[in-house]
Order: sequence, then C-alpha cells, then structure tokens
Amino acid sequence: MAKVIIAGGGVIGLCSAYYACKAGHEVTVIERGDMTRGTSFGNAGYVSPSHFTPLASPGIIAKGLRWMLSSTSPFYIKPRLDLSLLKWGMLFWQQSNQRTVEQNVPHLHAILQLSRRLQTELMHELGNHFRMQEIGCFMLYKSPATEKHEMELAEEAYALGIETRIFNGAEVQAMEPEVEVQTAGGILYPIDCHIHPGDFMQTLHQSLARMGARLQLNTEITGFERKGRKVLSVQTDKGPFTAEEYVIANGSWLPSVVRDLGIRLVLQAGKGYSMTFEKMSKNLRYPAILVDRRVAMTPMGADLRMGGTMEISGIGSPTLLKRAAAIFAGAKDYYPSLEVAFPPPEKIWHGYRPLSPDGLPYIGRHSRYDNLIIAGGHAMIGISLAAGTGRLVEEILSKKKPSIEISAFEVERFG
Repeated sequence: MAKVIIAGGGVIGLCSAYYACKAGHEVTVIERGDMTRGTSFGNAGYVSPSHFTPLASPGIIAKGLRWMLSSTSPFYIKPRLDLSLLKWGMLFWQQSNQRTVEQNVPHLHAILQLSRRLQTELMHELGNHFRMQEIGCFMLYKSPATEKHEMELAEEAYALGIETRIFNGAEVQAMEPEVEVQTAGGILYPIDCHIHPGDFMQTLHQSLARMGARLQLNTEITGFERKGRKVLSVQTDKGPFTAEEYVIANGSWLPSVVRDLGIRLVLQAGKGYSMTFEKMSKNLRYPAILVDRRVAMTPMGADLRMGGTMEISGIGSPTLLKRAAAIFAGAKDYYPSLEVAFPPPEKIWHGYRPLSPDGLPYIGRHSRYDNLIIAGGHAMIGISLAAGTGRLVEEILSKKKPSIEISAFEVERFG
C-alpha cells in the first residue's frame, strides 16, 4: 500500500480519499479551505444517471451564442481577452457535434451507472446522514419545442436501459399536492436520486477522520518538488508534504496547480448560483429541472434549494445578483404558489464547476510522471460522478483493472 496525498477536499477529492483509505492506503488530504463551503456544498445534490449527454453537444453553440452576451441568461460568458478561454472555447466548439457526442455518451453513461450503484452502497456503509432519497428526478417543460427535445432524450435513455415515466401537466400536479405546478408535462427518471451535498461532505469528512486519514485544512499549495519522472513533495504555506503517490483533484483550480508541474490542462470555471430556503411550510416532494428556464429545484427535507446558470467569468469574478434573480423568477414561473421571498445578497451562494472542453472528466495518470493522477473536469455533475471517480482513482492507485473503460477520460486528450 502507498502513502498518498490528495490535493483538494471537494467531493471528488474526499471520495477518492475514502476509497483509497478503504483499500489500505495512507492518505493525506490537502484543502485550501475548511470544508464548510465550496462547489461541493451548495449545488443541487443530484446523483443523476439521466444526465448522460455531455455539455458539449449539438445545439449548445447556437443556444450559447443567443445567451452568452446576456448577463441574465442561463449561459453567460463575460467578454474578455483570455488565451486559455479562447483555447477552451475553440475546443468546445469542435467537440459540440453529433459524432463526438455519440462517441462520448457510452463512456459518460458507464461512469454515471457505476457512481449511482456506489452511492447506494455509501448510504448503507456510512449511514444516511446526507438525506439521500431514491425517488427520481423530473424534467419539466412548458414549450412544445422543449417537450419534443425531452421526448427525444427519453428515447435515448430508453435505448441505454434507463427507465422513463412520462406525465402530463395534471399528472405532475397530482405528484405535488402542496404546491401549484404550472407545466405542460414532465419526464421522471426513477433511477435518479438526490442528497444534501453539504451533509454528504461532512459525512465523508468524519468517516475519513475515523479511518485515520490526515485532513490538512486551510492549507494553500504553492508548488511541487520534482525530479525526473517523480513528484517528490507538495510545497504549501504550511511546509512540504511528501508521499509516494499524488492525486490532484481540486476542481476549478486544477490548471493553476498543475501548471507548476509543467502541465497545461484545458479547463474553465463555470460559476453557478443557488439559494436555500429553510423550514418550508409547503414544499416540493420531487426534485425537478425546469428545462425551459434551466433551473434546478431540490427538496432537502423541510428545506428547498433552487439553483442554476452557467457563468464563465473567471475565478474571483463578482457575484451578479441579477443572475440569481433569474433563477428565482424561473422557479416562481413553474411554482407560483411557493411561499418564498428573494433572499438578501449574503444568502446567495455561488461555486465554480470545472468544465472540460468535451464535457467528460479527466481521470488518470499523466505520462510525464510515474506517480501523478489527475481527477477533475466534472462540470455540473460532480456529485453524480463523485463515487465512481473515487473508485476509479483508488483502482489506478492500487494498480487494479478499472471497473469501467476509462480511455475517454484520458488526461492528455487535448495536448
């Protein structure tokens, strides 16, 4: 067994640490924060095998061009001269075609299915302290064009062996007795489930501490010591840390961290926003994506979270309240009777999703080093892919045959 350092204490890093500890490795997690916030905490909490279509897909460019200059649209790119953004954008455009999607869907489907199975195992292993509910997720729509598109996706899901259930507007309303629903209809994917992501992170954190992992929090990585084909140590503001194997899994900060190792990773940070309303007197029963408005709704016990948008504006960019307001307006458009008020700015959360150009994650070793693994680029489905990625990272560390074919996730596929 090896001494392993995992850079990044988000959900990908912690799941990788969990499976590595289970396999007997000696694990240290280095995290720049204190594990109380971050992208893994404020998202919608979906574990969704139904999300088998990569972000880079036919039609996304046309929609993006219509949306990208509007700061209230579901997809917004802040105009700026940035060579890394230009490279990412060109590759994203090249990957957004039917042939590439058809090549990528089976691989994304495989890791989603693996992760979904493992998520249920984690619930039994760790205890359901993260409010996991296996009741499915709705895709709700209003316009005929959106309905047509969702029906086509449902047919693709059926071809992959994913169950779908189609409801008209009245039937959707019957599923939600406490709130008014204004929708033409919806498709329920029973295989999907949802969790409270913050509780899941805390559960993993506590489990790792019990398993003997070292959790090095509030520690900034400043560089690496390397020699030949080996990484020798991680340099931090708290001093150096040494190991035999190194896993870089720090989300949207991946490119800046691996740059010191001479690696150029093509990845952009996509900012998303969410709002959580506590102790709802009348709440949703089913999580739902409001497709026409690109808004995600997740009941979490008595609480309700609404989130969405994709804003590519760089890490550290200011919060745009009008983007959160667009999410809120979209939620009220579908659920007009929700007893919620738009929250003050300090109650609006944002986090960064790490976006690869083709919508697939980076998982694997880098050819420049014998002891370096990269795990990142999970876009909007980090929670969905976390358990599967953690298992794959452990299998790579332990030199086992991976549970699924991972060639599509090759970390050097864009040079």
